[in-house]
Amino acid sequence: MLTPRPDGRVESQVAVTLPIMAPRLQGELHADGRVELALWGAGDLGRLRFSALAGPYVHAPNLVATPSGGAWAAQSDPVLVLRGVAYRGFTPSRKCAAWDRTAHPRSRVTRRGDRRRIDLPWAVLLIETRGDDLVVSAGADLDEAERGLGLAAETIVTEAEHYAAHCDQMAEADPVLRSMVMQGTHAALSAVRRDERGRFDGLAAGLAYSAPARTYYRDGYWTLQLLLTAAPAVVHAQIDLLAAGVQPDGEAPSGVIVSGPEMALAWETLRTTVFGYDWIHKRRADWWSDHFDSPLFFVLALGDYVRATGDVEPVDRNWPFVRAIYERYVGLSRDGLPAKPRHDRDWADNVYRAGHVSYNIGLWIGALDAIVELGAGQDPDLAAQAGATAEAARAAVATQLKRPHGGYPDYLDTPADIAEDHLTLDSLTLLRHDAVPGAEALEVLESVRRRLETRHNPGQGFGDWGMMCAHPPFSRRGDLRSKTVFPYRYHNGSDWPWLDGLYAGERLRRGLPGWRYPLTRWWEFCLSQGWMGAVEYFSPPWGRGSLLQGWSSLPAAVALAHRETVLAGDAD
Repeated sequence: MLTPRPDGRVESQVAVTLPIMAPRLQGELHADGRVELALWGAGDLGRLRFSALAGPYVHAPNLVATPSGGAWAAQSDPVLVLRGVAYRGFTPSRKCAAWDRTAHPRSRVTRRGDRRRIDLPWAVLLIETRGDDLVVSAGADLDEAERGLGLAAETIVTEAEHYAAHCDQMAEADPVLRSMVMQGTHAALSAVRRDERGRFDGLAAGLAYSAPARTYYRDGYWTLQLLLTAAPAVVHAQIDLLAAGVQPDGEAPSGVIVSGPEMALAWETLRTTVFGYDWIHKRRADWWSDHFDSPLFFVLALGDYVRATGDVEPVDRNWPFVRAIYERYVGLSRDGLPAKPRHDRDWADNVYRAGHVSYNIGLWIGALDAIVELGAGQDPDLAAQAGATAEAARAAVATQLKRPHGGYPDYLDTPADIAEDHLTLDSLTLLRHDAVPGAEALEVLESVRRRLETRHNPGQGFGDWGMMCAHPPFSRRGDLRSKTVFPYRYHNGSDWPWLDGLYAGERLRRGLPGWRYPLTRWWEFCLSQGWMGAVEYFSPPWGRGSLLQGWSSLPAAVALAHRETVLAGDAD
C-alpha cells in the first residue's frame, strides 16, 4: 500500500492517514478531505473538512504532497497550510478531551472576509482562505494563533520541507532503511513539545497520549536515546521536568502531567470526583502514581546524559533523589534482587507481574552501574555500596533467575509459587546492562531469534510479520487484564518497535548477524498496512496502537549508533 522511495519519502496511490506532530499543533490528516486537530496542553480543537486531494501521494514527516497540492505543518508556530483545496466546514470540539466532564460554553464562530475565527474555551483557531491555499492556525490565545497566521504560505511549506530534510539522517541507505530512519528520527524529534511561549514542555509519548498532556519516564527514556546526539539540551530539560515527579522516598509515577490551565482543571475535576481515580493518580501532577520502573529510568537517564555530554549539573542537583531511589530498591529486595509487588505498574501495565521481574532487574543493575559511575566523584560511599550491590545482584541473577531449560523468566515469585517462564523481549534489559555472562547472553539471543522472530516461528500462525514481544502467550490468565488477555495482543505477543530496537542493538553490539530483521521488518509491515509513521505496537489479528510513538524511534537510534555496520549490510 505504501512504497518507500530512494529519497526516503513514502508514496501511495491511495489516501492514508498522515499523523501530524509539530511542537504545538498535532492531528490526523486524511487526504480524502478532513483533518482532526489538537493543540498540545490545551486539547482537541475540532474537525476541518476540505475538498479531497487527488493522488498519488508522497509522504514525509509532517507533510503530504500531491500533483495538485498537499499539506504542510510549520515548526515555528502551530499552523498548517493546505494547498489546492477548498474549505468545506469546521466542527469545533465540545470538550477538550474525550474524558472531559466539565461544562463548557459553546464555541463562538465569527467570520470576517476570508478569515474565520473559532473561540473555544481552551484555545483559538483561525482559518483563512488565500486563493488555493487554506491556512489553519491555532493557539492557546489569540496572540499565538495570529503569530502563526502571520506566516506566508511559502514560509510554512519551507519550514516543513526543511524539517523533513533534517529527519533524513541516513541518506546513504536503501529505501526501506532510509525511510525507517527518517520516520524514526521524526518520532523522536516530534515528541519534543513546547508551550505557548516556546518553552520545553516535555517529551510526548505519542499522538494518542496527549490528554491530559503528560510526559513519561519510561517512554521518554527510550525516546531520548536518539535525542542524546540530536538534541542533548532537550534531554537535560526532560530530566529537570521528570525530577519534579520523584518523591523524597524515591517513588515516581509513570508520567508527569504538563497540561495547560483548562485541561488541567478538567483533569483535576475528574481525578477528584470519579471513584478510584485519586487512588491511581495520587497527586495532582501524577499520571499513574508509583510505577516500579520509573525511578530506575530516572537514574539511567542521568547516567546516559553525563556519558553523552560530560555535563554533571543535573546529577549535582538530583543526587538526593538518586540516593533515595537506591535505598528504596534495596528496601524492596528479597534474595538479593528487588521484588516487585503484585500490581500492573511497570511497562507491562496490563499484567500483574510479581516478585523477580527480569525486565525490572535488568534496569536495576543498569541503574546500579550508573550510580557507581556518577558517584565516583559525587558520593564515593554510595558508589561503593552500589558497586557491592551490583555484584551481589549479578550473582543472584545467576542463582535465582536462571532456569533449568535455559534463559530467564518473565517473572518469578517463589514464595507465592508464581512463575511465568515464556520468552520475552523486555527481559533483554538483562543483556543490555550486562547482568548475565556473555555466553548465556548469546544463548538467549539465539532463543529470541528462533522463537520471537515470526519468520522462524510458523507455529504462531500469522506468517512473517515481525517480532513478538512474548511467546508463547501468558500461561496465567489471572495475571492479565484488558487488551493483554487476548493472545498476540498488546503485551501478549504484539510487535513493539522499541523492543525490536532493544533486540537489534544487542545483536549489533555483540557483532552478531541478523540485526536487520528487527530493525526493519516492523516498518515493512507498517508500510504494507498503510500505517504512516512509527506506530506504538501491532499484530496481524488485532491491528495497531497509536500513530507516531516517540519510543518507536529506538530502531532508528540503534541504526544511527551503529551506522557503519548497518550501511555495510547484514549477513543474515
